[in-house]
Amino acid sequence: MAPANKKSRLKKPQMYEDLREEGQSKEKAARISNASASEGKSKVGKRGGKAGSYEDWTVDELRGRAKELGLSGYSKLNKSDLMKKLRKH
Repeated sequence: MAPANKKSRLKKPQMYEDLREEGQSKEKAARISNASASEGKSKVGKRGGKAGSYEDWTVDELRGRAKELGLSGYSKLNKSDLMKKLRKH
């Protein structure tokens, strides 16, 4: 969540929190919740992405994604821990 002295720019904070609990990244959850507030949930859902679940990725693919994101400390993590780290980002 945003620091106490900074006003949140989320238009649908509860939707954001729900998406985060489902494993979405902070950026993606914010983008989806704000888009659904301005365009409508059904319109945003219809154009949804085709990205697969991290469960379908190999460990090497997950490590590559961690590298793309500039994360550190991922090289010795197992698949489950890599997925958790990526979802927290």
